[in-house]
Amino acid sequence: MAGRRPDPTSTQGLSQGAAPVAANQSLTLAAMLFAVSMTFIDQTIVSIAAPDIIRELGLSAVGMQWVVNAYLLSLAAFFALGGRLADVLGHKRMMLVGTLTFVIASALCGAVPSGGGAETWLICFRAVQGLGAALMFPAALAVVVEVFPVERRGGALALFFGVAGGLTAIGPLLGGWLTSWTWRAIFWVNVPVAVVAVVLTVLAGIRNTARREPVDWRGAFLVAAGMGLSVLGLQQAAAWGWDSWATWLCIVGGLLVLVVFGLVELRTEHPLIKLRVFADRAFAADNAVLFFAMIAFVPVFFFASVYAQVALDQSPNEAGLYLLVFFAGFAPGSQIGGRMLDRRGARPPMLLGTAVSAVGFALWASKITDLSLGAQWPYIVLAGAGIGLLLTPASTDAVNRSIDASYGEVTGITQTVRNYSASLGLAVLGTVLLNGTVRNVQRTLVDNGVPADTAHQVADGITGSITGHGSGGQSPVTGAGSALLDAVRHDFAEANGPVLYGMAAALAVAFLCALLHPGTRVTATTGAPAGAAARESGKPA
Repeated sequence: MAGRRPDPTSTQGLSQGAAPVAANQSLTLAAMLFAVSMTFIDQTIVSIAAPDIIRELGLSAVGMQWVVNAYLLSLAAFFALGGRLADVLGHKRMMLVGTLTFVIASALCGAVPSGGGAETWLICFRAVQGLGAALMFPAALAVVVEVFPVERRGGALALFFGVAGGLTAIGPLLGGWLTSWTWRAIFWVNVPVAVVAVVLTVLAGIRNTARREPVDWRGAFLVAAGMGLSVLGLQQAAAWGWDSWATWLCIVGGLLVLVVFGLVELRTEHPLIKLRVFADRAFAADNAVLFFAMIAFVPVFFFASVYAQVALDQSPNEAGLYLLVFFAGFAPGSQIGGRMLDRRGARPPMLLGTAVSAVGFALWASKITDLSLGAQWPYIVLAGAGIGLLLTPASTDAVNRSIDASYGEVTGITQTVRNYSASLGLAVLGTVLLNGTVRNVQRTLVDNGVPADTAHQVADGITGSITGHGSGGQSPVTGAGSALLDAVRHDFAEANGPVLYGMAAALAVAFLCALLHPGTRVTATTGAPAGAAARESGKPA
């Protein structure tokens, strides 16, 4: 375009004889791994600190769920936009912008002041963290795809996803160790990691390649509004009540906005999300499996962490070990699922994984009132193994079915589906947990002689503060006899049963979705653009 100033970091405008300096591939991969590691660790690390955050800041139980969910919801709402902005403004530039946004928000989360505005402060900057992650992750992925040649790209991406995904398991252990010092450190730890990522990015000599293309701002607004409203209604149902007009206005209104978003995208020349990719039956089945599986996968860390610290009376460090049992099944399950994908396609590991995880969560739920890890660990491992079996095959197969969409665009779709589902799962199951706890504690209080007309009010108060029993904190029923305290802990454990059964039910639906997969396999086309794939002739896997 005439009059446009050349971008010194872009390849556009270089003279014929000025060959750009190639980026250092090892430094590039290390830089991107340091950047995205923050987003993966953040999915689990905050859950460990939840009781201590509630105790120190005086957050409500619903407020603490928003602290976790604001990040997931913002990540889902802006992921597709982040991928599009990376294409338009340049992958390196948006990776740096996203990293800086994420780390500044992290520092502000750790600096939240005590007082009446603490809950709003923390929720808002958690949402900004999610925005930063949404800008950073697709750009970082695109940088890896761009820097590595086709013949080395597969190995680089395998390492990128393998290491980054494995870091999710670090969250519980790191969170427990940092929380023993101060819960604020779970946010501050992102600062040195971000500094390393930025320095390595600069040293790697990565070029910024921008394109002059339109951005679908209308679609970005509609998808963010639709997701936000629907999750708001589902999560606030615990506080507003299911008979509240505000609850249903948000839920129904949000879903209608998402429908409008779909209709608008189908009629937009340059849509934010190319919905026609869902015409591929295998792609649709993959995303349906991911949607229902993620209802369990991310929320389970929050619920299990609070359960371990409240019902089992564990410290944050011990709760981290409790969550690590899940990864003892998840890690080998992921390896087996990847091998099955290579040999037989995505359908067999998805079917096996959804079945195994559904059984594992159901059996875990049946033992949840046995307040002992010894009684639960085989089923926790089983649940983790099932999730591990299905997650990589479903995600990889979905990306490989990209048709004419780019690797980044299809990754944006799958990540949006995954994070929105996790946010919905946390909202719905969180409401189930709170209502169940109030009901159970109310029954216990009545049985212990509390008048029925005051039992519900007292049960509400106990439920609102029950997760504040962290290390060094006071019991939520301080002054009560040990028998009543044990009964309240049992009530909370019992309320977690329907949560785990709900996760098992979601995975059972995921099994039905996996049955709809046609069983065709995907092989990479030599010399194809990143993310493109050629389907085989339809042979069942």
